[in-house]
Amino acid sequence: MKPLSEFPLAARRQIRGALFDIDDTLTTDGQLTAEAYASMSALKRAGFITVPITGRPAGWCDHIARLWPVDGVVGENGAFYFWFDQAEKKLKQRFIKDSATRECDRKKLSAIAQQILEAVPGTALASDQAYREADIAIDFCEDVPALPRTEIERIKTLMEAAGLTAKISSIHVNGWLGKYDKLSTTKLFLKERFGIDLDAHKNEFIFVGDSPNDAPMFEYFPHSVGVANVRKFLDLPPARPVYVTPSRCGMGFSEVVDVLIRCKRVE
Repeated sequence: MKPLSEFPLAARRQIRGALFDIDDTLTTDGQLTAEAYASMSALKRAGFITVPITGRPAGWCDHIARLWPVDGVVGENGAFYFWFDQAEKKLKQRFIKDSATRECDRKKLSAIAQQILEAVPGTALASDQAYREADIAIDFCEDVPALPRTEIERIKTLMEAAGLTAKISSIHVNGWLGKYDKLSTTKLFLKERFGIDLDAHKNEFIFVGDSPNDAPMFEYFPHSVGVANVRKFLDLPPARPVYVTPSRCGMGFSEVVDVLIRCKRVE
């Protein structure tokens, strides 16, 4: 990984959209700081397409799309995207699966979650599970004492053995039925909402993240950035960000925003 300071000026000047994880990328120690929120707002005011790409649940994403200074949000690791139509004053929702399929999936996921909780002592369903539409989230450090890496990997292995797609975030292991992920639904969002073919324009977007479930984004974007705390996951495969910030979590996010906005001001 290269330091953020080596992000070339010419490449920075091409950026028109910022995509970013929430937990431990935008937030710091579980809190959305005033500084990080101000940076997100500054991005939007400066004219950048601004989109959180998160593993957090539909209930949170309803709030985010309505109230945060963003153009939309991709949630539950790609299960959907939401955006708020200012003209109609209405939340718009786009799910990858229809409601009947999601209902059927939730019954299967609930049974798998109970098996994992019994098999791995010290785990718990994430406190936001009640607000999820399409996945299960097993907490390994947010509201429970932190589990060792071997147990985190065991949760992921059990999910995969049950037929789920599984990803490790900085706080949860998420599992779902389907092959979508953060990247596939980000592409869908930009195509359907903005008419952007991301494959043809990925040089014009930056992604900022911190954990293994961001790997598809790190691998895909030529201008991917990890906040400094990404280093604790570097022993996990498969992808690393191109650049890394000097600071961790929300402060690192603010450093990325500062680089982008200063570049725009120079223009």
